[in-house]
Amino acid sequence: MSAIQETVASDRRPLPGESPAPPSAPPSFPESDAFRHRLRRRAAEFGPALALFGAVKLIGFSVFMLLLDSSGRFHDLDPRFGGGAHPWDVLGSWDGWWYQQVAQFGYHPQLIADHGGFFTVQQNSSAFFPLYPGLIRLVSDCTGIGLYGAGMLVSVTASFAAAAGIYAVTAQLAGARAGVIAAAVWGAFPGAGVEWAVYTESLFVALTVWSCYFVITRQWVNAALITFIAGLSRPTSMTLIAGVALSAAVALFRRRDGVLGPLSAILLPPLSFFGYIGWVGYRMGHWDGYLTLQRGAWLHFFDFGKYTSDAVAHILTGDNNYLFAYPTEDLVAVLVLFALPCLLVPLLRLRPPLVITVYTLGTLVLALGSQQMFGTLSRFVLPVFPLTIPVAIALRRLSLPSLATVLGMGAIASGWFAGYVVFELGIP
Repeated sequence: MSAIQETVASDRRPLPGESPAPPSAPPSFPESDAFRHRLRRRAAEFGPALALFGAVKLIGFSVFMLLLDSSGRFHDLDPRFGGGAHPWDVLGSWDGWWYQQVAQFGYHPQLIADHGGFFTVQQNSSAFFPLYPGLIRLVSDCTGIGLYGAGMLVSVTASFAAAAGIYAVTAQLAGARAGVIAAAVWGAFPGAGVEWAVYTESLFVALTVWSCYFVITRQWVNAALITFIAGLSRPTSMTLIAGVALSAAVALFRRRDGVLGPLSAILLPPLSFFGYIGWVGYRMGHWDGYLTLQRGAWLHFFDFGKYTSDAVAHILTGDNNYLFAYPTEDLVAVLVLFALPCLLVPLLRLRPPLVITVYTLGTLVLALGSQQMFGTLSRFVLPVFPLTIPVAIALRRLSLPSLATVLGMGAIASGWFAGYVVFELGIP
């Protein structure tokens, strides 16, 4: 039978009383063709979000570098504290210096008394969680590009993974157009200058957002594994671990996803977080060694918002006589603080999944309720990616030219408020 006859036969309608012909089997693809087909589908799905995020980041990063170069302040600063020989060296300073120290020399946990100034304990690298510096060392050894280059490569790559995850989560809650916009908004969010720097934010958000996605889509084993890894990234991962565990407990109570999957999401993730905290305490000879180090060496501890309220009161009255005062960065932080209710209330009105709610509220409580440098609020809010969702929902109604104008100006401004102010006029 010819191909035309086969086509006609397959398209012929059955006569009265005649059984219909069985449906033809779907076309089969070779394995390589199937892989390319899936790759094209993923590119079509995530491509717009990644392209828009990349454009926003590139604009903001370029403005940041231009401001650094034009001011020249970094020439007069210590390479550890916002200085360097070139503008891009600034991206490896502050916490970036510590991460490179861990990647090069490893950990030597100890508590050494410091009797000068506000601090009671000397700073020690064990305050920084091991995942990011471990990846820096691995990439550096495999590529030979050095610790700074490896740190930048990990951060930039992770930022695109985070943007893809933000798109995926937002698309689940508010549609694909909102997902694309949310990814771009995160690229210009307050504190976004550390996304392309030797900092852990991009990696942590990438892990967090995909963990949330797997919880939302009820892929519990994947959520357990990703959250376990995230527990080695930052101390604030405790809020993600709590959100995943509570969501899994609800799934167990409702008996809708079996037992092993949700149970793994409850039991596995805390092991990494408490394992590292416990290891540091064991090496220091104090069960609360990590907390003692944070409090004594960085003055970072939970004080129920006392320091935050004190700093805001001083800033609003024009008084710089408070701990860790950086006027320009702190003013940006006050604006971020005022914007939080405007973003949080619309987000909660969407009734997001439990994991999103717990993670968002828990992270904000830690950020606002702890004593730390107030100006770093913009960086500590950056991982709260769900706050981009209400912004994206509002912006998705704009026409393409209007949207391009808003995002373009936001990207340009972010080079100043999310980059230059954070690294040169304050402390990231």
